[in-house]
Amino acid sequence: MSHHPPFKQVEAARPDFEEEPFAYTKTPAPEWVPGQGSNQLPWPVDAPFKHIDPAHEQPGLVYKLIIGGIDEHGKQNLAPFSYFAPCGHNPPMVVFSCSSPGPDKQKDTCNNVKTTKEFVVNIISEAFIEAANYTSIDAPADLSEWDLAGLTREPSQVVKPPRVKESAFSMECVLEHYYDMKDDEGRVTGTSLFGRVKLFHVREDVLQPNYVIDQAKLQSMSRLGGISYGRTTKGLELARPVWSPVESQRKEVEQALLPVNNPGSTKADAPPS
Repeated sequence: MSHHPPFKQVEAARPDFEEEPFAYTKTPAPEWVPGQGSNQLPWPVDAPFKHIDPAHEQPGLVYKLIIGGIDEHGKQNLAPFSYFAPCGHNPPMVVFSCSSPGPDKQKDTCNNVKTTKEFVVNIISEAFIEAANYTSIDAPADLSEWDLAGLTREPSQVVKPPRVKESAFSMECVLEHYYDMKDDEGRVTGTSLFGRVKLFHVREDVLQPNYVIDQAKLQSMSRLGGISYGRTTKGLELARPVWSPVESQRKEVEQALLPVNNPGSTKADAPPS
C-alpha cells in the first residue's frame, strides 16, 4: 500500500501544462566580477547541512538522494563539467568525463583524480552560477580557479579535496575506475572517471522527508550546448506504468497496435482470439 495519495488526484490539483518558447535571459548578476563568489540572490550559505554516509542508509533512500541532487585538487582546481551523471545507487556511483585539450593530453582535473583517486562533486545553483562558470577559465596550471572565482573552500570529511561551501548538494567520492577513450589513431581524446560516493552533504532546508530533494530550494543549473545554461524552475510528474492492470487487456492492446507494428494490415488481419 502506497503512503502517497493517488497520483491522478495530486495531478488534478496542479495547473495545466503550458507550452512556452525557449528564451534567453540575463544572468542573475550581469555585473559579476572575478573573485566575487556568489551573486546577490538570497542564499543561506551558513545554513546547517546534513552529512549522509550511504553505507548506513537503505539503498532505496540513497537512490532518491542521488537522482534528486544530481575536482582532484592537488592544486585544488575547480571546473564545471558537461559530461556528468549518476550511474548507480547501491553502491552510489557517479561518472564524469574529461575531454582532452589535445591528443594524448589530459586536463588538470583528470590528472589529479587519476593520481590521488579522490574528488568532490558540487551541484551548481543559481546563486553562484557566474562564479561556477568562471572556473572554466583557461588559467595556468599554477593558479587556482577557487581564488579566481571567489568560491569558498569547505573541508571534506572523508577525502582530501575540499567541497564548495556555496553548493547545497555535494558528494565526496573516491575513484573506482577510469576508462580512456581513443580516436582512430589510438590517441587518448577523453577519459571517463567513475567515483563511489562516500559521503553526501545536503543543506538541511533542501532535504525533504525520505531523502527527496526540494528542487525549488536547490535551484540547480544544467549545462546546455555551447555557453548556455538552463534553470530548473518547472517540472511535471508521470506515474510509472504497472503491467498487472494492463495484462487483462493484453489481446485488445495487441490488436490495437497491429496496424502500427505491421503497416498495411488492419484489425481484421489479427488472428482470432
